[in-house]
Amino acid sequence: MPQSILEVKDVSLTFPIEGDGGYQVIGSVSFNAMNNEFLSIIGPSGCGKSTLIRIILGLQAPTRGRIVYEGKAVREPMDGMALVFQNFALIPWKTALDNVKLALANKDMSEEEKDKKAKDALEKVKLGGFETAYPPELSGGQKQRVGIARALASDPSLLLMDEPFSSLDELTAEELREETYSLLKNKTTLPRSVIMVSHNVEEVIELSDRIIVLSKPPSHIVDVVEVKLKYPRDRRSDAFDKIAQRLYKGLYTAEE
Repeated sequence: MPQSILEVKDVSLTFPIEGDGGYQVIGSVSFNAMNNEFLSIIGPSGCGKSTLIRIILGLQAPTRGRIVYEGKAVREPMDGMALVFQNFALIPWKTALDNVKLALANKDMSEEEKDKKAKDALEKVKLGGFETAYPPELSGGQKQRVGIARALASDPSLLLMDEPFSSLDELTAEELREETYSLLKNKTTLPRSVIMVSHNVEEVIELSDRIIVLSKPPSHIVDVVEVKLKYPRDRRSDAFDKIAQRLYKGLYTAEE
């Protein structure tokens, strides 16, 4: 039986509003993420998908509920989890290598060890030879590769991805999705598990083992879909379309 790596237990979040009771963006959400699982979360715009990722990572405290990672309560960012941002989040005056090394800043390692670790991560995302390039010199796809390399450099067991392909053109996004899936499904390397938030139905079917559908705020889970299709997945197949229709139906219900 697969073991859970992360537990989201009755998490809710209300943003305080002066003179009001506040705005509840997340109602009550509970789920487990399993070892060796690619789990995706989709839902209407504004339902708190990215906020939920921040709560899981320990960057945002929930109003109620808790996050448990490998048996430990998450109250702040902790070793073992890393995040790939939607908008690259690179420092423009630092090289690709130095941007990746930011993930190792607090590690008890020599500079030589950090350099090697960062170079290895860039090699994994097919950016070997770009160590001295600066972000303005890179394409959108290359910038996101640097972002992925930075997340991988710390050897996370759980990788969080916040709409990582949404700012790319579709051809670049498709290429990077295929590369990312192959990299993350390599059972001999970390991470062991992935949680990705996305608004793209076809994307989550292509990548995921399981998909959680959230409602509009205050968000709650309206459907959980297992994807048992063999990879690579054919977007034109009847089985793929059947899952897509179920997800679109869930999203339509989620908007009501």
